[in-house]
Amino acid sequence: MRHRSLLILTTVLTTGALTLTACGSRDKKDDNGGGDKKTTVVIGVDAPLTGQNSATGLGIQYGVQIAVDDANAKNLVPGVKFEVKALDDKALPPTGQQNATALVANKDVLGVVGPLNSGVAQTMQQVFATANLVEISPSNTNPTLTQGKDWAAGNKTRPFKTYFRTATTDAIQGGFAADYAVNTLKKKSVFVVDDKQTYGAGLAALFKQGFTKAGGKVAGEDHVNVGDKDFATLVTKIKNSGADLVYYGGQYDEAQIVTKQLKDSGAKLPLFGGDGIYSDTFITTAGKASEGDLATSVGEPVDGLPAAKDFIQKYKDKKYPGDYGTYGGYSYDAATAIIKAIGNVVKDGKVPADARQQIVAEVQKSQFDGIAGKVSFDEFGDTTNKRLTVYQVTNGKWKAVKSGTYDAG
Repeated sequence: MRHRSLLILTTVLTTGALTLTACGSRDKKDDNGGGDKKTTVVIGVDAPLTGQNSATGLGIQYGVQIAVDDANAKNLVPGVKFEVKALDDKALPPTGQQNATALVANKDVLGVVGPLNSGVAQTMQQVFATANLVEISPSNTNPTLTQGKDWAAGNKTRPFKTYFRTATTDAIQGGFAADYAVNTLKKKSVFVVDDKQTYGAGLAALFKQGFTKAGGKVAGEDHVNVGDKDFATLVTKIKNSGADLVYYGGQYDEAQIVTKQLKDSGAKLPLFGGDGIYSDTFITTAGKASEGDLATSVGEPVDGLPAAKDFIQKYKDKKYPGDYGTYGGYSYDAATAIIKAIGNVVKDGKVPADARQQIVAEVQKSQFDGIAGKVSFDEFGDTTNKRLTVYQVTNGKWKAVKSGTYDAG
């Protein structure tokens, strides 16, 4: 549910006023080598760059940075020099909303990549929509963001035409994981845990639905708080439940501690989670306790995609922090979609007054082969790339064990 207050209403109205002058001119110029002048266009990034979820957040930031560097090196949009403005939302919804307002107020920002967290996205969408500023998330998976609150009942309505994503939704991810758990792992009973956040709770509910539909049984359920460190009570509940699998809806920050404390207690149950736990940090922190744990993530393994080879090499050569493997490729593709759209609107460095609105329309028409797969969007702003992969920790590394998709019906 999206609550409204006088403060939020004031923010939105102020944002709307800012858009009246946001794209009227581009006076900021930069020298380009031999003296040619170029108009500066900024691609905004919002993600958790410190604290909770920062490993994946940094992967988003630098995925965009490489896309922008490539566009500048290839002179992809003549007359334009691209820059990145990355803001840290710390995985906090109110901070994300503040960042959205700041990006809208910057007249040079013509598109935004992010955020990482679905709960943060809920506070940003209206701000960007009021300003006609395109937003593409490489990682949000909650279905309500694109299909509305009644999507599960079959009543799909797109809330914001400015919002897109290059990651497929939890309606597919939850069922895909559940099908694998029952039919491949042969698990019969699951204990479901979530972190009470928009992403985690939503994904856990969809996994549970898929697991029971496939013939499995839910042995128990519980919730944790973001930032918790002691899971002794939860571990006891899991051990007493008789479950042969633990499913965790949430991010790696808590999941890596849950699995370690569970294994240290003598329970050798695998922990299965979504893309929120698919991070090298999960393995590093949990250590040997992570062996055998599983995660689903969007798309095919980026390390095995020929189109992503150059991107990965650049990421490593630059020694950028964070995990590129989770959303780095999808961030690169999201930024590229925005850059291509800008190229169709901004000619010879001249930015029309309604550039932001035109760019939204151009992004909707995107059709190209990205480094992580085909990039195009349906009528809801969702990616048409529905591929997912199950990974398992094997000898201290994530190993892809199955790629495919799922018919959510």
